[in-house]
Amino acid sequence: MNKYPVQLQNGTAVITGAANGIGLEIAKHAHQLNMNLVLADINFDQLLRFKEDLLLTESKTLLLKTDVSQEAEIEHLCIKAYEKFGSVELLCNNAGVSLNRLSWKHSHQDWEWLMNVNLFSVAHGIRYFVPRMLEQGTPAYIVNTASAAGLLSTPGMAAYNASKHAVVTLSETLFQELHSIDAKIHVSVLCPAWVPTQIHLAQRNRPERFGAHQDPSDPVSLQYEDRMSNAVQAGKMSASEIADEVFQAIEKQQFYIIPHRKINSLIEQRHHEITHLQNPKVSVS
Repeated sequence: MNKYPVQLQNGTAVITGAANGIGLEIAKHAHQLNMNLVLADINFDQLLRFKEDLLLTESKTLLLKTDVSQEAEIEHLCIKAYEKFGSVELLCNNAGVSLNRLSWKHSHQDWEWLMNVNLFSVAHGIRYFVPRMLEQGTPAYIVNTASAAGLLSTPGMAAYNASKHAVVTLSETLFQELHSIDAKIHVSVLCPAWVPTQIHLAQRNRPERFGAHQDPSDPVSLQYEDRMSNAVQAGKMSASEIADEVFQAIEKQQFYIIPHRKINSLIEQRHHEITHLQNPKVSVS
């Protein structure tokens, strides 16, 4: 018996940012369900290694080097996925990058890079995949990866916070719209906190058109960058455990996926400040 609200077994999963971290672990879980895998990442060599390690067959796999910051490449991903497999049962808009510094130290290109990868890749994924999912007429599921930074406002992460807040509200809006037309598409938004992935090293894949990486010149921004690196590496939940939470949420049709439940008190504190018109509590971490 299929325990999921959508027929994942033997279906097709499209995953961006699939070369490592949470995206890679979601791909492994999907593979265990015998799903066809459409894996997209800017790091194509890592996708090839994953294919070799799991002995993935050509008939069940499509690997695409994809720069998700470009709309045309998301459109290409959608076209190729449907050309090869005919339907998509699971779309994971997962790719993401990070950058740490004081808000006024972000350049225009910093903002463009983070927004294009973290937000617009999700928006373009929705734009191109949802019409096809509606046309296929069978149940489908979308998981958008946001972050705990989409629910809180941690200093030193202005562009990242803004992009992830946007993914949360975009996902909430999409959820309501799809329900209002009785679509067979369900949506979840994933908001993990610190996970030991390589997101703090995201600058290594920064396309040239967004400018070269420059280390922050001020000591406060450098401190924020160090804290981010240390927090990521010290994360208590693994990417595999996050992927477990994703598939459990799909089974329950649970919209908000917040694996790190210890942040609940911080979310409640923020909502209390908003509803009571209080100033935000200043973080001293």
